[in-house]
Amino acid sequence: MKLIYGVKDRPKPLQIILFALQQLLAILAATIAVPMVVYGQTGYYMSTAAALFGAGVGTIVYLLFTKFRSPVFLGSSFAFLGSMFSAFSGGVSMALGYLGLIIGAVFAGLVYVIIAVIVKFAGVKWIDKIMPAVVIGPTVAIIGLSLAGNAIGDLTSGGIKVANVSVCSPHLALVCGLVTLLTTILCSVYGKKMLKMIPFVIGIAAGYAVAAIFTGIGYAADIEALKIVNFELFKNMNWKFWEDYAFVRLFSDNYSAGTYGNIGTYIGNIAVAYIPVAFVVFAEHIADHKNISSIIETDLLKDPGLSKTLLGDGVGSIAGAVFGGCPNTTYGESVGCVAISGNASVITILVTAVMAMAVSFFAPFITLLATIPACVMGGVCIALYGFIAVSGLKMIQPVDLGDNRNLFTVSVILIAGVGGLVVSFGKVTITSVACALILGIVVNLLVNIKKKGGTEEQLAIEDVVEAGAVAAQTAENKTEEGKNETV
Repeated sequence: MKLIYGVKDRPKPLQIILFALQQLLAILAATIAVPMVVYGQTGYYMSTAAALFGAGVGTIVYLLFTKFRSPVFLGSSFAFLGSMFSAFSGGVSMALGYLGLIIGAVFAGLVYVIIAVIVKFAGVKWIDKIMPAVVIGPTVAIIGLSLAGNAIGDLTSGGIKVANVSVCSPHLALVCGLVTLLTTILCSVYGKKMLKMIPFVIGIAAGYAVAAIFTGIGYAADIEALKIVNFELFKNMNWKFWEDYAFVRLFSDNYSAGTYGNIGTYIGNIAVAYIPVAFVVFAEHIADHKNISSIIETDLLKDPGLSKTLLGDGVGSIAGAVFGGCPNTTYGESVGCVAISGNASVITILVTAVMAMAVSFFAPFITLLATIPACVMGGVCIALYGFIAVSGLKMIQPVDLGDNRNLFTVSVILIAGVGGLVVSFGKVTITSVACALILGIVVNLLVNIKKKGGTEEQLAIEDVVEAGAVAAQTAENKTEEGKNETV
């Protein structure tokens, strides 16, 4: 993937703002979706603006730890949804609300810190052994493919819902989504200069405009099926979102006296809910950084180093949760945006983080972003998630799929991931991506036991013999072809 701006490059100021806006739009839907889902499941209100502010804080912390060498944005993690449900209830007869969220985020962050310390002394060679290209490539592809259902589901959904069902016509929503997708594609392929680098901004603007026209006609003619954009959100704008910071709500929640008597049990339940998930997200952390490394052609696990990226992710997650309540993680949407736009400038990510924090203070802008209908974001996400999948498949290109060892490893990962293999242990849920990765690692180690069982000298001899056999077979084939041509 040809980059127009490298990691250390600095586009012009106006360009940076447009690129940052594009990144913000790319990560917006998922970042604000987490607090909305938690609110719907637990009844505990979580501010989307606070989550956006927390994502900005977490990203800045991550950039500082990675020495501004990794162009990735951190946003609310879906992997911790079950853990957050548990944090609110505690698994016992009490509820510590936001205090539980912060405690859980600290546990998750500490897992990253501990692994970072281990990596610091043990190095990263062991990662290359258990997660080579034949494992990490299809896993990255699964990250994009596993989100495909979300993108297609959103494609026929509007912003106005009754009983969680869109009131608009799914066909009109599909039109808006396709306008967004096709505009994005045309700008990226045929656009010149800036249009080519901000296809998402143009695509979302085009899709939103079409949706707004339909909605205007719907209100004027009183036809529900035409109402796609939820302009009613502007009537209930929250101008004091800082009151919903996690650490502010921490002191405003009312806790019963009996609650603190079970605090030890509660903290134990929180640890069980968060720590195992943190190990799962660690695997996705590796996959995301392998993906962005292939795009910028620099191995981030070596420079600035896995220990630095883990510390940035872990500490950034804790910092983000203090404000927004949601543990953060590196975003595939951000990686896809870098790939499609060809802009890997880390300054863009920094400005995006600052912009996320700044706009969270401005209620009208936050509300405007919230009114972008699902169908429009679905159109954009088809391209974003598709690029993530393709990035993973490109990693498999050097892999010899004629070797059954590689063929079985890739096949298992793809089917487990696309099939949606999910394993739950009580409050802990291992996502399909993590399950596919774990299964792939096991299969890869299993099929290579014999090959890796000898000494280094024996393996070197086997490799030379195998290479010689391949070369001999190739020469024989060419000789045979020459004879046939002569005849």
